This record gives sequence, structure tokens and C-alpha cells, in this order.
Amino acid sequence: MTIHLSFHNMHKAIVLSVFVAILSACTPAREKMETKISATEERLFNSASGFSRTGADSLIDLYQEYVGKYPSDSLAPVYLFKAATLTMNLLQGERSIGLFSRFKEKYPDHRNVPLCLFFTGYIQENIFGKLDKARETYTLFLETYPDHEFADDAKASIENLGKTPEEMIREFEARRQTQEKGNQPR
Repeated sequence: MTIHLSFHNMHKAIVLSVFVAILSACTPAREKMETKISATEERLFNSASGFSRTGADSLIDLYQEYVGKYPSDSLAPVYLFKAATLTMNLLQGERSIGLFSRFKEKYPDHRNVPLCLFFTGYIQENIFGKLDKARETYTLFLETYPDHEFADDAKASIENLGKTPEEMIREFEARRQTQEKGNQPR
């Protein structure tokens, strides 16, 4: 019996050693990549030298590489969402919509899925000028997420599709004047 226990304990120790070796082999590479991403973010967003398009593209590539290597890691959806929003801000509409779609597919239960849909409408409207497509997307957003914090933004976007800033200002001024007249004593 003691021989069996010794063998059993030895087997446990070997399995545990292999597990620790595998874990420690993976962790430094992931941590190194996280450190590289953090350093690149710091240089890009907090640097006195200013924002660099090359640096932004490099950061997007790092985010995507991380997601590809560690798709189940808790930082993967964070990095994929950052990549999508960064490409959106760089006016890379097709790339951004692709990343938002990828996000929705890979992480369908993530809290940022509604934003992926909203930002897709934003891109369709503001980068591509596809107002009918944007209206469809904003409407789908409102139907799917009527209580989301961006629901009012989606409604306003639908109301203002195709309007120039000057038209929106005139409408705002007219509403304000109407409200002021309604609030005056008679």
C-alpha cells in the first residue's frame, strides 16, 4: 500500500510540475506582451512628442496580436474593443467595422456589444455618409437595447441624419425660443 501511495504522490508531483512549467512558460510571454502594449499606449497617448499615426497602427497590431494569442484572457475583449475604437478614430471605417463585428462574434455576452452596434452606425453615418444604413443600424440599436445609456444618442443621431451643423444649431435655437416663450408669464 505504501508503494502505491508513493507512486500516486509521485504521479501528482510530476503532473503538478508539468502544469507549473507550462503555466510559467506562458505567463512571461503574455506579461511581456501586456507590458509592451502598456508602454506603447503610454508613448502614444501621454507623450510630449504627440500622437503618431505609425504608433497608433503599431498599437492596433499589438492589440490584435494579443487577442489572437490569448483570446480567452480577460484583457482580450478590452484590447479588441480598443483596437476597434482606435481605428474608428483614425477614420479607418472598414477596418473598424470589421473589428466591431469580430468583437460581437468572439464576445457576444460582453457589456460592450451594444456599443459595437452603436459605433457601427456612427461609422456608417460619419465616415461613409451612408445615412440609410446608419438609420437602420441606429434603429436596430434602439430595438435591441432600448434602455442603454446611448439610446438617447441613437435617437438624436436618427433625428439629425444628413443635417449640417448650422441646421442643427438653428433647430436648437428655435426650440429654445419656443420653450422660453412658453415659460413667460401671461
